[in-house]
Amino acid sequence: MNWFTGLVVYILVWWVTLFAVLPLWVVPADSSDLGHLAGAPKHPRLARKALVTTLVAAVIWLAIYALVRSPWLSFRGS
Repeated sequence: MNWFTGLVVYILVWWVTLFAVLPLWVVPADSSDLGHLAGAPKHPRLARKALVTTLVAAVIWLAIYALVRSPWLSFRGS
């Protein structure tokens, strides 16, 4: 895996992980708040979610990198 392929894989893993992390720590806003829909979160906590996403995506990417570099998974003939 060269650096460009590693970067593309990390970006893809990061986005998939973001969509898995977004529902965490969601508290619905009060329905009396003007400008908020009923399902909108009261405090989105996007910085925390971005940090968690980055850390989890890094761990997943390291596992993918180790699997690609290992001799267990090889698409080349011996």
